[in-house]
Amino acid sequence: MIANESVNRAIDYILNHITENISVDAVARHCNFSKYYFSRMFKMATGKNVYEFIKRVKMEQSAFRLKVEKGRSITDIGAEYGYSSSNYSSTFKQHHDMSPAEFRRSIVDSSMENPVFRDADIKLEPFAMCNEKIMVEILNDCHVIFERRIGNYGDLSADWGALQEKYKTYITDETIFLERTYDDPSITDVNDCLYDICMSVPEDCKLPNTDIIKGGKFAIYHFKGTVPQIYAAYQSIFNVWLPQSNCEIDDRYGFEIYRKIDCSTMYMEIDICIPVK
Repeated sequence: MIANESVNRAIDYILNHITENISVDAVARHCNFSKYYFSRMFKMATGKNVYEFIKRVKMEQSAFRLKVEKGRSITDIGAEYGYSSSNYSSTFKQHHDMSPAEFRRSIVDSSMENPVFRDADIKLEPFAMCNEKIMVEILNDCHVIFERRIGNYGDLSADWGALQEKYKTYITDETIFLERTYDDPSITDVNDCLYDICMSVPEDCKLPNTDIIKGGKFAIYHFKGTVPQIYAAYQSIFNVWLPQSNCEIDDRYGFEIYRKIDCSTMYMEIDICIPVK
């Protein structure tokens, strides 16, 4: 868990300005530290230096855009993240071991292996089937306690158990449990995914690790199934529904709302909330 509040503030700054030319100096200034002290603190908390983290996020978020925005040119997507055409291609190949064009051609096939549950059967839903499960809705802001982690989504069960035990005195019948996700594990290394596990709290909660999950317009996929099937649901949204729908994903981050969980069978009902324009 990333418990350092300043490091979390830095990560938020990077995520919210990722299409800009972010410098290590700018991130350190945002957190009111010297560049050298902050760099050591950031690497201790995340395992990466600030520059490596920024580059990783740029390369993997732009790759995600190549995946879901098939009508946009590679040059346009690279430029959005601050790269010239030639620089984007060379930096992308260095990070992903293939060119942006090769990535775009191969991403559907490479998404067909579940990196978290490798024995799980992956079948993409046809557009009509996926579309029946999706409603576009306006959601309200949600005040939450959160814990941020870098790791494997397969560890979520243990993560959730620890969070609920830690904050059990704050849990009521009205509590909502959410997971805010920043990475697609078909692109990001399965052990390097960034995510926040969250539970709703009153607006006047005095705990330090609180945040607001911003509401707005979302395409909400109503998932019913077992935990290993969640990955296939996401890939159906990303590879089938988004490219064929009239919806365009925006630059906010998605999250899941947990509606029902049966720990004995791994059956879950969750709302997968994808931000759209």
